[in-house]
Amino acid sequence: MAHDLDTALAGISGILVTPYDEAGDIAPAKLAPILDRALGAGVHMAVVNGNTGEFYALTTDEACTMVREVAGLIDGRAPLLAGVGRGIRDACRLAKASADAGATALMIHQPPDPFVAPRGTVDYVKAVSDASGGLPIMLYLRNDAIGTKGIEALCALPGVKGVKWATPNPLRLAEAIAACDPSITWVGGLAEVWAPPFYAVGARGFTSGLINVWPERSMAIHAALEASDYGKARELIAGMRAFEDIRAEELNGTNVTGVKAALQALGQDCGPTRPPSAWPLTEAQQAKMRDFLAKNGLI
Repeated sequence: MAHDLDTALAGISGILVTPYDEAGDIAPAKLAPILDRALGAGVHMAVVNGNTGEFYALTTDEACTMVREVAGLIDGRAPLLAGVGRGIRDACRLAKASADAGATALMIHQPPDPFVAPRGTVDYVKAVSDASGGLPIMLYLRNDAIGTKGIEALCALPGVKGVKWATPNPLRLAEAIAACDPSITWVGGLAEVWAPPFYAVGARGFTSGLINVWPERSMAIHAALEASDYGKARELIAGMRAFEDIRAEELNGTNVTGVKAALQALGQDCGPTRPPSAWPLTEAQQAKMRDFLAKNGLI
């Protein structure tokens, strides 16, 4: 089934967790009820092998299996954005596997190598694109230190359709939007809490880990922002902010921990997180999470 990628990018990109079984191996079938609820609520695009999916804790073989299995679970109901990254050879292998699995587009993680040149990143993205056979690309920017010129060079590459902006700098985002092709969709990459300021300078859509737990609230926030009802969006965000506050603790080391702990409380156990992520939540964090879930009628 063909999907409108531009529409999906301007919607919610739902970053899926990676479930594990009791032996600690990946167990993608556990995503079935989570995907069914998220897509049933209207989430526009599913994302596999994102950071909420513990991408850097997975082997390349596991990441290849995840994209293949998640594509099967979605079965054409929505677009699938497939995360790729790490060393260039792993990234290219995963890009090809994602294309073979039927992914709609690639989300290219910003290289974490300690020696990253802006022009080297351009070469990296070109190579990954070629390996995929030319799938459309969303660039994932967690660090804007490459500057507007560096961002402009990346966005000028063929196939770049979107940018996941995951740095808390709306002014730099506005500069980048103005410098690049107006057809590119700039997606808020810091979840619901940062979506309003990003929308205010021209971003559209946002990524979300909340969709694993409460996709209906994510959809309501998106609808409010699309209607330019910032007051309503702020009200809705205030009701879920405790969830994101827990995820931001311990230098963001509880980011995935919070999502998986909430899923456990909902009876959808996806296993623990892998080190160096924190596991489990502390007693104080657990109490905050239970309070959040109870107040919102989720348990």
